Amino acid sequence: MPKMDNMLAILWMLSSGEKVTATQISEKLEMNIRTVYRYMDTLSTSGVPIISDTGHYGGYTLLNKFIEAPLFFDFEEQTSLFHAAVFAEEAGYYGGEALNRATLKLSNYSTQEQETKINQHLTSLEVIRQLSSLSMEAFLKELEQAVANGYSVKILYYKKGEEQSTYRLVDPYRIIYWNNKWYVIGFCHLRKDIRSFRVDRMESLMVTENKFNRPENFSARDFFMKNLLPTIEDKEKMMSLVINGNTRMLDDMCQHWFLGHYLQKRTSNQAVFLLEKEMMYSYVPYLLLSYGKSIQIVEPISFKKRLIEVLTDLIEFHQK
Repeated sequence: MPKMDNMLAILWMLSSGEKVTATQISEKLEMNIRTVYRYMDTLSTSGVPIISDTGHYGGYTLLNKFIEAPLFFDFEEQTSLFHAAVFAEEAGYYGGEALNRATLKLSNYSTQEQETKINQHLTSLEVIRQLSSLSMEAFLKELEQAVANGYSVKILYYKKGEEQSTYRLVDPYRIIYWNNKWYVIGFCHLRKDIRSFRVDRMESLMVTENKFNRPENFSARDFFMKNLLPTIEDKEKMMSLVINGNTRMLDDMCQHWFLGHYLQKRTSNQAVFLLEKEMMYSYVPYLLLSYGKSIQIVEPISFKKRLIEVLTDLIEFHQK
């Protein structure tokens, strides 16, 4: 372990606030005890307020104010960092190796008591996600570098509904993680407009030498959500969808990422959504099938007929 890492490790051990002996440091960090003494002298010379007590019950401690410095994390902060690492790993975070090194340092530089407590809390939480068979770590790392440094990327991109993949030159403004998928928001030179691209649909990626300037005050979040959940301003194209049901099912429906956006009114046994006509008849019927008999369409009657058509088509398909 490099000298600086060793000294940082010693500081972490001292940050517990309890006395730590040279023997304990030597055993924990697997170094000669004389080396421990040299490191302690170096730390003291550099201004670290180390208190050294001699005798049978002697050892090293730090002044309380230094222990509370931002360099050190308290128990709750350490636990939160470990928990955040679990979430990041399950999301397919591209900096997994560096993240593992960071959390390993937290473990190695903690006292035995701290490590035991952290492990107790760490094992209390588990994150489950739908596993993807495609590894996007390499693409995400390159995209992050391109976003940070302002370089355009050339991608071979597959778009749903198109027969062939196309090459796109994109100025990547931001990477977004939403609903278990990674997206890149940026300016597409082919379409001459800002677009969003799913990373799992990129077949190849190359960072170019072309530099770009990100537009000021641009919000990738606002752009993404506006395209995902558009607001229809033409009221003539809108229709009310009125649904009755039990409270639990309506709660679930109103919290749905799509339907909840268009909720207009809610009572204990009824929910009213204001939706664009085409969207209502093409997309919404498939969303409501999973609610089965727990909901009932009140109006419009035409939507109830559309729901029956969708069910009939499904029945006929599976009867073949």
